Amino acid sequence: MPSSTLGLLNHLRRHRGAFLPPDGAEGGVRDERVPYVPRLLRALVRADELWLVVLAACVGCGAGLLVSAMIHATLLAHRLLFAAPGEGRISGLPAIIPFRALLVPTLGGLVLGLLGVLVARCIPGRPVDPIEANALHGGRMSMRDSAIVALQTVLSNAVGASVGLEAGFTQIGAATGSRLGRMFRVRREDLRLLVGCGAAGAIGAAFDAPLAGAFYAFELVIGTYSLANLAPVAAASVCAIGVTRLLHSAAPGVSVVLPAELRVDDYLPIATLGIVAALLGVGLMYCVTLAEALFRRSGLPVWMRPAVGGLVVGLLALVSPTVMSSGHWAMRVALEHAYPTGWVLALLAMKALASSVSIGAGFRGGLFFASLYLGVLTGAAFAGGLALISATPLSAELCALVGMSAMAVAVVGAPMTMVFLALEMTGSLPLTAAVLVASVIASLTVRRTFGYSFATWRFHLRGESIRSAVDVGWIRTLTVGRMMRHDVKTLCQDTKVQAARQAYPLGSAQRIVLVDQSGRYVGLVLVPDLYVDTALPDETLSRFAQYRDQMLVPQMNLREAITRFAQAESDALVVVDSEESRQVRGMLTEQHALRRYSEELDRSRRELAGEKRSRS
Repeated sequence: MPSSTLGLLNHLRRHRGAFLPPDGAEGGVRDERVPYVPRLLRALVRADELWLVVLAACVGCGAGLLVSAMIHATLLAHRLLFAAPGEGRISGLPAIIPFRALLVPTLGGLVLGLLGVLVARCIPGRPVDPIEANALHGGRMSMRDSAIVALQTVLSNAVGASVGLEAGFTQIGAATGSRLGRMFRVRREDLRLLVGCGAAGAIGAAFDAPLAGAFYAFELVIGTYSLANLAPVAAASVCAIGVTRLLHSAAPGVSVVLPAELRVDDYLPIATLGIVAALLGVGLMYCVTLAEALFRRSGLPVWMRPAVGGLVVGLLALVSPTVMSSGHWAMRVALEHAYPTGWVLALLAMKALASSVSIGAGFRGGLFFASLYLGVLTGAAFAGGLALISATPLSAELCALVGMSAMAVAVVGAPMTMVFLALEMTGSLPLTAAVLVASVIASLTVRRTFGYSFATWRFHLRGESIRSAVDVGWIRTLTVGRMMRHDVKTLCQDTKVQAARQAYPLGSAQRIVLVDQSGRYVGLVLVPDLYVDTALPDETLSRFAQYRDQMLVPQMNLREAITRFAQAESDALVVVDSEESRQVRGMLTEQHALRRYSEELDRSRRELAGEKRSRS
């Protein structure tokens, strides 16, 4: 063991208590259901960021192992349920036995629907996904809920629903990071980082692309890139890929012929393709929302909707099996074989319909994998149309890969992820430049026309205002009840001015809270107002009451409190238990609220900038 590590261990043994927070302090409320590792190991991770990298590598290994298990389980189910030859990738098959194509998705949807009803009854609430966990909950995720999501995703994909496995991959990978982080009682920012490491490992393992996995975590799950976070995320992604390769579940490479260089005038159609793919991606997200609305209005029981959706997918699969499952293998076939433009457009429409119906009916999964195949079809169709009007058209393979990246950026919202994925898939620098242009154009187009990725759009439909995984949970946890002062000076509204002057001489207090006979809040009196010449000694204090209907409640978060101060135009407001009972609980000043808001913003800014965290 290196001498530096021995020295650190000896130092920790002597001063181990100095490195550990008390129960319920930093790192969140103690959860007795999560077992903690020995105290010395926890202190190592908190004291030295090198050990945090080691923990991130363990998270990556766990994510890689779980991704491999999900992939093998899905392929085995395809071989058994659809009699798929070889590895069991049904989306690349030329045809499927008709009765299996209809029966398996329908019955599978019925099983999934009944399972969903059972889960909803036994486990109330909904699972928290990695983006929401990092944005609102400081990286805290439920391993049990995430395992259920992963199981439902595998089941959905196994029976042929047109959904991707990436939702289950990232859910279980990120939950692994969250669980290990809580076992080591890491700091809030480190827990959020480990959640990102789990997602990086999951996506890196799914595509055999470490850079794509790392930037998926930075762009979507962590919310920002910083040099301090690079080592843990990269370690997790690389370790996850190592595990999948050892278990022979790594994604096979793609073999395509690409041009050695691009002309300057080639970038105009590439940019146009980025716009077209972005608009189609927005249309796809609207179609999913429309499908969900139609199923809700249909009157069908919740448990029956997946069966109906599975039947629709099965009918489409009779025309082409490429609409089934995630479409990962169908994407490879489309890249390596040229289809007529008319057939490409038909496949594009069928796959979009199948994905919308699958998610709208209640199958569990994501649109990332599906968007890749849809993007390849969009690019191939664009190349076919370009060949009719241009004397020097772009190659179909180039357009397909550019369309794949642009469509995924529109749906997922991670441009650098797709740039690195294209580079790692093909090793072509000219393609990478083209993908960068199309991805940036697609991202700008979606932001100006729609404003959401698929994940954040789902949050918007639920009433959440989350636009990224940047940590805003502190705003919700920093409530008025936690910030208010409890030593409130109160008087009855019928008290005479002379009595109030005797109780509160000038300079002894700034404000007096007025209450009625039952203790209900009726207003706020400024003490100097009682000493003006117009204030008669026999008057009651009710004449001087201000802000009668402006008050705060303990459940308000910091942002809501600051808004209420601005509306009331007051530098202090009374806190009551509720606006109905109006029982006084405390007081909060605008100055204190703004100072706490500024402190938290500064902390978030330093975290986003990647400034070195204190380890002692």
